[in-house]
Amino acid sequence: MDETIKSSKGPRKVDRYEIKSELGRGGMATVYLGYDARFEREVAVKVLPAEFLHDPQFSVRFHREAKIIATLEHPAIVPVYDVGETDGVPYFVMRYMDGGSLADLLAEGEPDMKEVARIINAIAPALDEAHRRGIIHRDLKPANILFDRGKQPYLSDFGIAKMSDSQTNVTGSAIIGTPAYMSPEQAQGRKVDGRSDVYALGAIVYRMLTGARPFEGDTPMSMAIKHITDPTPDILKDNADLPVAASNFIYHAMAKEPDERFQTAAELAEALNALAYDGKVVQPKTLLGRTRIAKKSGIAAPKSKMGWIVAGVLVIALGGMGLLSKFIFPPSAGEQTSTPITGGGAASTATKPAPPPASPAVEATPSLIPSPTVEPTPDALILGGADKIAFLGNNNVWMMNVDGTELEQLTTDGAQKSKLQWLPDGNTLIYVVGKCIQMMDVKADRVDVVTCFEQADYFEAFQVSPSGEQIAVSVNRELFIVPFDLEKFKTARTRNDLGEMGGCFYIDTAIKDVRWSNDEQILSVVFLDVVDGHQIDTIRIVDISDCEKGVFDRLDEFPAQRFTMSSYNSGAPTIPSFDWDGGDLYLMNTNKRNDGFGYWYSYNARTHKAVQLDPMQATCCYRDAHWSPDGSYFMVAFQDIALGANAPIELYYLRYGTLEAGGTYTQIEMPEGFFTNRKESPQFALRPVQ
Repeated sequence: MDETIKSSKGPRKVDRYEIKSELGRGGMATVYLGYDARFEREVAVKVLPAEFLHDPQFSVRFHREAKIIATLEHPAIVPVYDVGETDGVPYFVMRYMDGGSLADLLAEGEPDMKEVARIINAIAPALDEAHRRGIIHRDLKPANILFDRGKQPYLSDFGIAKMSDSQTNVTGSAIIGTPAYMSPEQAQGRKVDGRSDVYALGAIVYRMLTGARPFEGDTPMSMAIKHITDPTPDILKDNADLPVAASNFIYHAMAKEPDERFQTAAELAEALNALAYDGKVVQPKTLLGRTRIAKKSGIAAPKSKMGWIVAGVLVIALGGMGLLSKFIFPPSAGEQTSTPITGGGAASTATKPAPPPASPAVEATPSLIPSPTVEPTPDALILGGADKIAFLGNNNVWMMNVDGTELEQLTTDGAQKSKLQWLPDGNTLIYVVGKCIQMMDVKADRVDVVTCFEQADYFEAFQVSPSGEQIAVSVNRELFIVPFDLEKFKTARTRNDLGEMGGCFYIDTAIKDVRWSNDEQILSVVFLDVVDGHQIDTIRIVDISDCEKGVFDRLDEFPAQRFTMSSYNSGAPTIPSFDWDGGDLYLMNTNKRNDGFGYWYSYNARTHKAVQLDPMQATCCYRDAHWSPDGSYFMVAFQDIALGANAPIELYYLRYGTLEAGGTYTQIEMPEGFFTNRKESPQFALRPVQ
């Protein structure tokens, strides 16, 4: 092998990746801490054994399956950045996780049940997403559950996963996995599906709650046989302090037959939540309505126990010839605890308005270079530094003066839209339609589809910076902060495409919304937090001035950490809308009714003081408050809760400094019955002028 790739002390480089140190070594691969000079970031480089190349079909299978695995996109799956082969050595390049593994955590002691539930609830949707894509992990274990520095868990090491419909896998062996957590059907070499991973997840929960593996053995073979032949263990024997229902939970999680188990990871996580918070067990949906009660042994043993043993021994022995004993079963029977190892056309231009095409690309789009100023029309009213208000109504874009005059409909396609925003040129609106980004040149009456993220399950956060030079975009709740280079951005379809645009990558939390500071050095994000096993929306202020170095300093978090809000603190911990003046002041509302109208609050990040706002003196309900360009006014939608669910939506443009002085306010006059949908989210965008 070339000396630039390998030395007596280990590799110096793997392709373009500089190797800094070894992170861990197992049966399947060696993992190194590497440095990617192109993107100026540390990465984990997993190098597979060169012995695999003795199989002439390996390279074809490796590249085919690895590319499919690399397309896995989920906030709780360690992303695969690159897959390749250099000097005959196959490798994966993944995000470097610096928070250690679950194996490391368990080496320090057992977490409490609520913490176990939090971890499983975070990774269960990721596992189900992989199963939906036809990818079975096949090697779930504590060493393959990793944490970031914020202790958020991620699934890793899909690199040896087997496509559920394929007849071969990248090793060419009959069995892949770690015996301590291996399902009975996997140990027997039978065809497996996602429920095999559910069994492994149950075995991991057993380990987390007791400090012991479900089955122990002197050798990997003996341990694998016990998964096939021995009754499902009673978890209370290893931890008598657990709720009595914990036994039933484990019987369902680790039933010998897949049909007797929880059918998805989410179903298992739901049952674990019930156990952790109520001391109850939720039966698998496939068992509901049956009179048969699951026994402690899971299912009846086969008539010939020796038949199971012989079958297991034969499969393991046959699989062990060649690669199995050396590469699949790790050197020790237990999980490894090394730290940390990582896993995973034509322009659409039309006379306004135009619905988005199925697979658009962009050729002709308006210039995004900001003009120095936006000149208001003669005699135009200017309030709060704005002369025009764009907003959404009945799934279309509308525009009017700040006093409500000259109402104009800009689109007629009726497609659901969000994230409406003016670009700095003052003539272009940008917004999201489904999973696509569209731009509208208001003067030219032209709509252009910029790009689409068709493969994304979540496309929620999108915000152009005040200067128009950067974008903050969250795909599958992973936040990318990239230059707003339109030519590059219009070709971006996946998270990997965004990564190649340069900039920063923020994955500490599941991002749902984002706002920029005026100087573009700070971001405020709404992320999905987990507190006491329950998901809540939390706003975090993050310093991104050194984000190229991977440094993201947390400056503040609220509301739960700072103050209480009606509805939010009483069972509906979501923040349907928020806005930031780019300095100290925030506006946000809770969810009380009609998919996002609720109680309204301001928060001062400098004084940490929150105030409930109610200018209509009706208690509730408000939504979509948006600051004016100079931060002195705001636009807000209101529904009077006293009038019931069909109360009309009223719009107000108010001066912030007068709110605590009392008085009455005049609503902006709209055509009678304008909002036909009482759950409308106007999402105002105010055009700045100078």
